[in-house]
Amino acid sequence: MQPNNEKPVIGITTGDLNGIGTEVIIKTFSDNRILDLCTPVIFSSNKVINFYRRVAVEHTFNFTSTKDMTKLNTKQVNIFNCWEDEVPIQPGVLTEAGGKYAIRSLMVAAQCLKDGQLDAIVTAPIHKSNTNIPDFPYTGHTPFFKEKFGAKDVLMLLYSEKIRVALATEHIPISKVSAAITKELLQSKINILRDTLIKDFGIDKPKIAVLGLNPHAGDEGQIGNEEQTIIRPVVESYKQKDVLVFGPYGADAFFAKASYTEFDAVLAMYHDQGLVGFKALSSGEGVNYTAGLPIIRTSPDHGTAFDIAGKDIADPSSFREAVFQALSLLRQRKQYAENTANPMRRGKIEKERTED
Repeated sequence: MQPNNEKPVIGITTGDLNGIGTEVIIKTFSDNRILDLCTPVIFSSNKVINFYRRVAVEHTFNFTSTKDMTKLNTKQVNIFNCWEDEVPIQPGVLTEAGGKYAIRSLMVAAQCLKDGQLDAIVTAPIHKSNTNIPDFPYTGHTPFFKEKFGAKDVLMLLYSEKIRVALATEHIPISKVSAAITKELLQSKINILRDTLIKDFGIDKPKIAVLGLNPHAGDEGQIGNEEQTIIRPVVESYKQKDVLVFGPYGADAFFAKASYTEFDAVLAMYHDQGLVGFKALSSGEGVNYTAGLPIIRTSPDHGTAFDIAGKDIADPSSFREAVFQALSLLRQRKQYAENTANPMRRGKIEKERTED
């Protein structure tokens, strides 16, 4: 999107209108220093923004309105008006309108990203209970972006300064996790994780830990056999190719003993197995990244937080970090592309990497 030496254009979706999304967006971009780094475009409406400006009264937030992506103000926050409707805003209340317009914001922003009018996108939280509509047959942002950008597979990766945790399965019931864990699934997720660590995080030879599915990683088949029949054979197949993949590890001891400090990333088998440890360690500053896409999409590591919505107490730390990380990922991916375009550097990279 941006010509050389110009600031990247970052799209921001509003999330559920009754959650904390707009509040943390306003708090994040009230610090004008961020405008030195990027040109933000918030996909919402002036009316929604003005409502939450009255909530976050101690934050000075100025913006420019537009309906034309070719006429952005690079010195100010831009509000791209996705609707003119009078939308009822009820902070903390799960309503049909809150989900409907969250999806409108997401759809418009994603299309702008696909059309090359944005360089990256940061999404505020939506709620699954009011986004299950005909226009959005997805369990969340991750499968939506997978289909929108034609990715064969994607990976939910959460990270902070202390730890990176990826999920083999995402938002599915615990009762379905075991059946979902297959050799093919694990190989796909490990390949994406390794690839993103190299391209997006600049780690030439990443070291990956894989957690077990059952307590104590199955205790050699005494508490389930998925580790013996599925997970361990996949791990061994990578070791035979000199790829640094290790496990399976019992999740409780792995986190309790801080074993994650010995690895560049951890692959957990299901949502809470990975995210309980991650959120306990990340102090509210974690970022969610959708790896495996041709574009950059980040989000905060929290949800809509209806219980505190509209009270001016929402912490913008995670959302702010999601913006910073989108910019960092853009820089790193550009650097990787430049390195691989250099014959001497490309040869070094190819020597260090082993074909999967």
